[in-house]
Amino acid sequence: MKTAERQFTTISAVPIEPVYGPEDLPGFDPARELGGPGEFPYTRGIHRDMYRGKLWTMRQFSGFATPEETNRRYHYLLAQGQTGLSVAFDLPTLMGYDADHALAEGEVGKCGAAISSLEDMEILFRGIPLGEVTVSMTINSPAAVLWAMYLAVAEQQGVEWSRLSGTLQNDILKEYIAQKEYIFPPRPSMRLVTDTIEFGARHTPRFNPISISGYHIREAGSTAVQELAFTLRDGIEYVDWALERGLTVDEFAPRLSFFFNAHSDFFEEIAKYRAARKIWASVMRDRYGTTSERSMKLRFHAQTAGCSLTWQQPYNNVVRTGLQALAAVLGGAQSLHTNSLDEAYALPGEHAVTIALRTQQVLAFESGVTGTPDPLGGSYFLEKLTLETEAAAKDYIARIDGMGGMIAAIEDGFPQTEIAAASYRYQREVEAGERVVVGVNRFQSEDPPIELLQIDESSAGHQREKLAALRRRRDNDRVRKALDALKHAAEGTENTMPYLVEAVRAYATLGEICDALRAVFGTYQETAHI
Repeated sequence: MKTAERQFTTISAVPIEPVYGPEDLPGFDPARELGGPGEFPYTRGIHRDMYRGKLWTMRQFSGFATPEETNRRYHYLLAQGQTGLSVAFDLPTLMGYDADHALAEGEVGKCGAAISSLEDMEILFRGIPLGEVTVSMTINSPAAVLWAMYLAVAEQQGVEWSRLSGTLQNDILKEYIAQKEYIFPPRPSMRLVTDTIEFGARHTPRFNPISISGYHIREAGSTAVQELAFTLRDGIEYVDWALERGLTVDEFAPRLSFFFNAHSDFFEEIAKYRAARKIWASVMRDRYGTTSERSMKLRFHAQTAGCSLTWQQPYNNVVRTGLQALAAVLGGAQSLHTNSLDEAYALPGEHAVTIALRTQQVLAFESGVTGTPDPLGGSYFLEKLTLETEAAAKDYIARIDGMGGMIAAIEDGFPQTEIAAASYRYQREVEAGERVVVGVNRFQSEDPPIELLQIDESSAGHQREKLAALRRRRDNDRVRKALDALKHAAEGTENTMPYLVEAVRAYATLGEICDALRAVFGTYQETAHI
C-alpha cells in the first residue's frame, strides 16, 4: 500500500491527519484550554517550573522471593541513585493468604515479596529510614492490612506517622474492571478504601492513601481514552464515598494520586496525561465546588507498558522503555518506573533493573527535557489530540454517570466489555500484520539467551518456617482478642484501621486478618457478561 493511501491511526485507533494547522483548532483559546504551567486547568503541568525545581521521583517496582532478598535489592537500588521505593508483593499476599496456605503452593515469592506478618514487613524495611524514603506499595484488596504493617514498622523506627510520605495503591475498583485480584464484594471493599482515606486524612497528612490506577486497565487491553475515562470515573467514585463518610473534599482530595500507563504511541500518551489534568481540575472545581489548587491538581505516577514488552528480541524492550519514559516525562509525571528488558520472561534481574534506572537518569541529566515545562505545548497536532482525548473521555464519564456510577457499571459489565473489545481489535491488527511489532510480526531474528532471575522453592520453605516460629512465640490470646475486635468493628460502621493496626501489632498474620474480614464481608465471584 502506498504511504499516501494508508490510514494512519494511533494505537487506540484514533485517525491521524496528514498535517495539522490552525484550522484544526477553531476557537482555540490558550488561556482557557492551557493556562500556564502551575495554573488552572493545569494542562501544561501542576508546577510552574516543573522539573527545573524538582525532578520526578525515580522508582523501580521491586520485590521477589523473601523479605530478606527484597531488602537487599532495595539497598542496592538506593545505592544506585533510586529516589523512592516501590514494593511488589507476591500473589498469595495480593489475595490475602499466608505463605503456608494451601492456595499459596507454588506461588510464594514468585511475582513479588512474600509478606505474611509484621515480622516480614520489619525485615523488608530493615535499615531503610521510613521518615526519609518515600514508599509506594502496589497492593489492593488487603491494602489496609499491609498499610497497617507499614505504619507499625514506622512506629518501631520511632518515625511519627505525620512524617511518612509515599503511596498505597489501594484501588479496588480497577481490580473488578481489569486485574481481578479482589477478595471481598465491591461495596465492603469500598468501605475499607474509605476507611484508609479517612484515617490518612487524620493521621498521615503527607501519605497518599490511594493511587487511582489506569495502568492495569491499559495492560488489560484498553485504549488510551478508556484508560483515562475509567480511571478518572473511579476517582469520582472514591470522592463520592469519602464525602458520604462526612469528610470535606479539601480534607482528602490533595492526597489522591493517580497511576497511568506509559505506552508506545508517543503523542497519544502525552495528550492523555495533559487531558487527565485538565478534566480532573474541572471535575474538582465544577462538580465538587473546591477552590483549593491542591485539590484540583492531578498528580500521577507512570510506569512504562509491561504489555508492550516482548520475549522476542528482548533488547528491543530497552528502546521501547526509553520512548515510553520520555512520553511520561514530557507529559509531566511526578513519579516514574521504567520496566526492565527481561520482564517478558521473569522478574527483573539486577543488571536489567540497573539499565532501567539508568534510562531515567539519562533522561533527567543528559536529554535536556527538564529545561522547560510542557515543551510540546502549542503543537497543532498535540493540542488537537489533547482536545479529542478530553472529549472522548468525558463522553465515557457521562455514560457511567447515567448508569448510576462506577460500581453499577462494573456490576453490569460495562467497562469490562469495552476493554475486551478494544483488546480484541488490537490483537487482531497485530496478527494480521496491520500493526507492526518489531521482532514479533516483522524483522524477526534470533537473539542469544539472556540471564534470568530464578526464584526457587527454598523461599517458600523459609517463609513457612518463619510463620510457624512466629505463631509459637507470639501472645496468641492477644491475637484472638484483636481479631475479635476487628470483626466486631467490621460488622458495624467504625473505621477499621485502628483495629487493623492493633491486630498487626499483635502479630496476627495477613491470612488471619483477611479471614476475619471474609467471615464478615464474604468473598466476590465475578459474573460473566456476554
